Amino acid sequence: MNPRTVPTCAAAVLFAACSAAFAGSGGATAPHPLMGVLADELTYSMDNLVAPDGSKPYYLAYTVYDDSRARVAATLGALTTDEDNRSRKLNIDIRVGDYKIDNTHQLRGMGSSREWGSGNLPVAVEDHPDSIRHALWYYTDRQFKEAAKRLAKVKTNLKVKVEEEDKSDDFSHEEPEVFHEPAGSLKFDRDAWVAAVRRVSAIAREFPTVYSSSVGVSGLTINRYMVTNEGTRLQTTASRFRVTMTAATKAEDGMDLSQFSDFNSATHDGLPNVDEIETAFRRVLETVVALRSAPLAEPYIGPAILRNRASGVFFHEIFGHRIEGHRQKDVTEGQTFTKKIGLSVLPEFISVYDDPTIKRIGEIDLRGHYSFDDEGVVASRVALVENGVLKTFLLSRSPVKGFPKSNGHGRRQPGNAVVSRQGNLIVESTKAIPFDDLRGMLVEECKRQDKPYGLLFEDISGGFTTTSRSGPQAFKVLPVVVYKIFPDGRPDELLRGVDVVGTPLSCFEKIVATGDDVGVFNGSCGAESGWIPVSAISPSILVSTIEIEKRQRSQSRPPILDPPFGLEP
Repeated sequence: MNPRTVPTCAAAVLFAACSAAFAGSGGATAPHPLMGVLADELTYSMDNLVAPDGSKPYYLAYTVYDDSRARVAATLGALTTDEDNRSRKLNIDIRVGDYKIDNTHQLRGMGSSREWGSGNLPVAVEDHPDSIRHALWYYTDRQFKEAAKRLAKVKTNLKVKVEEEDKSDDFSHEEPEVFHEPAGSLKFDRDAWVAAVRRVSAIAREFPTVYSSSVGVSGLTINRYMVTNEGTRLQTTASRFRVTMTAATKAEDGMDLSQFSDFNSATHDGLPNVDEIETAFRRVLETVVALRSAPLAEPYIGPAILRNRASGVFFHEIFGHRIEGHRQKDVTEGQTFTKKIGLSVLPEFISVYDDPTIKRIGEIDLRGHYSFDDEGVVASRVALVENGVLKTFLLSRSPVKGFPKSNGHGRRQPGNAVVSRQGNLIVESTKAIPFDDLRGMLVEECKRQDKPYGLLFEDISGGFTTTSRSGPQAFKVLPVVVYKIFPDGRPDELLRGVDVVGTPLSCFEKIVATGDDVGVFNGSCGAESGWIPVSAISPSILVSTIEIEKRQRSQSRPPILDPPFGLEP
């Protein structure tokens, strides 16, 4: 049926017909009527789009992300954020050329070397067929013209540049997936959470040297509707809930100090109660106040322990980004591990895999869980390192030499082009010992190296890594709680102003042993395809050598006047 023959007044009938047409596919759940509108317009576009030079799309995908969000936050007992909104974001992925060479191919030696995505295109949140079709028609035309223009540049670029090292196809052939699950709705008890954040955030009034603080609760439900010309039909839903607690202050020498803590859950009912949040927020406040009087760190090289969650961030930043598939054939990348398949890259007692299909570890929900990636490929467990030996990469539908198929790790923030990304990165060890014994090994390592102290990184807020050849291919992670551990038995000493720096290959060689205390880091990761939810699971690790440097420090003084309330606790 040509969709343009349907009268405007037949909108309700059209949606009913679309539902009937899809009934029975992908399980018992009937597809949302929106799926039929997307499929009809996609067929029309594939049958009729052609550029003046004869170019046609060989691949077209429509994805609509239907988001419902709610968030409340408070500072010092007063509400600062009260949001509740719904939006639909249309993403169009169109490829002109063929699976071997298409418009997404890297342009070498040019400013914009890769495609960045269609952006989030506006589409009606109402199920109004004509409005939705109009958006699909208009934006598909615009994206197709841009894709055809870029393919011409790609062909010219290939002729004038040196031969490529990796001649893998631009897009992989994958089996289409058909799966429908019921659309989810956001459950969020606004009134209860408003009362909670007001109550908990008011605790900061007891800490006048904490200059900014916040307690927030947020909920998100995403219903995704995806159709492709290859036959993929996906209707999925996912929810995420989060409690965040922040506090910041300034030391007398001008250094800005902050602390952060959070709770994550896949369900509203899985969030902590108010008493648990209050205890966690008080810990955040007490820690940031303690940092004000902690001594400044000095540059140091020596042994250290990265506590489990900190170790998870460490592996995510330093290892995980470097084994993302698209970096292996991008000529601007450092390609740290590109030619190390089958070689040792980690100690033989360590294995690493990424498994987005895992929903939780113990009682903790994992933010990196998903069933299908953003290219419609089913998620899968990927054994990256086995007994220290690198086996494969995280792969989207952009093949790399020796790896022609996706393993379900094509991800994006809506609006961006998909690249290979991490999901649930999990580190395992066959040399795991109790944490107290690991700490004892740290002390012995200090004595062996004749170091006055070792370091214990209790928590890391995040970090960044440079993988491009245009800069130093190093990393920096940002610890927020660091202690000196003295071999002579003196009490541990809190430090501030610490940054960990180094290069990945040399750092991995220094791992001596791990604890048996697996911890979970849940967070958000920003890279080429935007911000996505991720998890990293790791035991504590002992390294024989780590390098720290002083953190940049503001030269501004603390506030001149006393705060308007409270006394120094």
